[in-house]
Amino acid sequence: MSQPPYGPWPSHWQPYPPPPPPVRKSHTGLIVAACLAGVVLLGLSIVVIAVKGGRDRQPAASAATMTTTTASSTTSRPSPSSTSRTSSSSRTTTSTPTSESGPHKILTLADHPLLADQNAGLRNAPCSVPGWPSSPAAAQTFFTAAAQCLNARWGELLNAMDLPFHPPQLEFPSGDSFTSPCGTIEVSIAIAAFYCKDHLYVPWRGLQTDLYGNKPGVYLALFAHEYGHHVQDLVGLMDAAWSVIYQKGEDSPAGLDMSRRKELQAQCFSGLFLGSTANRGGSVTQNVFDTAWNDQETRGDDTSGSHDHGTNAHYAAWWRKGAQSDRLAQCNTFAAASSDVS
Repeated sequence: MSQPPYGPWPSHWQPYPPPPPPVRKSHTGLIVAACLAGVVLLGLSIVVIAVKGGRDRQPAASAATMTTTTASSTTSRPSPSSTSRTSSSSRTTTSTPTSESGPHKILTLADHPLLADQNAGLRNAPCSVPGWPSSPAAAQTFFTAAAQCLNARWGELLNAMDLPFHPPQLEFPSGDSFTSPCGTIEVSIAIAAFYCKDHLYVPWRGLQTDLYGNKPGVYLALFAHEYGHHVQDLVGLMDAAWSVIYQKGEDSPAGLDMSRRKELQAQCFSGLFLGSTANRGGSVTQNVFDTAWNDQETRGDDTSGSHDHGTNAHYAAWWRKGAQSDRLAQCNTFAAASSDVS
């Protein structure tokens, strides 16, 4: 990867194991749920790797499933852009009360300041994660290290843009179920990752390491997607998107369209992080990156039969767009044509 280091901050900114036999095909899904507390929308997302197909719905929640199949392509990805990046500090805050001071959520979508600067992106930097999640203890160590990298990259960017930031609270449930602010979550359907209002849950029983094995790129991309929902929650994109979804109806064409835009942006954010850290001297090597790259096209609505995450082609395309560009503006799914988020 020939991507150069990130440009200066403005002064006031900031080998694959063989695939499983067909009879062992496992269904992987991303279930995104939103909870209401009074009149406040609670941003959340669930990534699910399910042993069986179908969907699990909860009151006032949106659920989706996504089927994982073996990767059909092993091609290497093109190199990301090699142009330099600079950052602009201009942004609009008219959608928030003037009495509010300091970084705060901005409840807008296509014109959100996070997505306004055509040259803004995550700083290129190494990320070192130990091994892969081969045991519950190893998983905790792996994802804690990954979170430290994500906290550093997203934290400095959001602070520089005068947008809110704080790390998510990591949770590593070990039982058949666990309690979250969004209710009791059953791990019987093999939940891989779950985000609910500042808490990011990674239950060991949901990771399906017997299926994926020593492929850290797959786990990193999964985790970075979920972290992308944390970013959306922090800055107001999550609340703004769920406001539209509830207004239009979760299963309506407009509601499903907004759900896809939200999920595909988290895909783009995941690719953006992996692209900015690959081949920078850490443990995200070219092989790790290519593993993540090839895995993306196995996921999406084509294999799940749902309509709320995007086709497999779009699910892979938005991840790869972020990975190649490392530009936040390239992740503006809310401004994309409907044909690009179907």
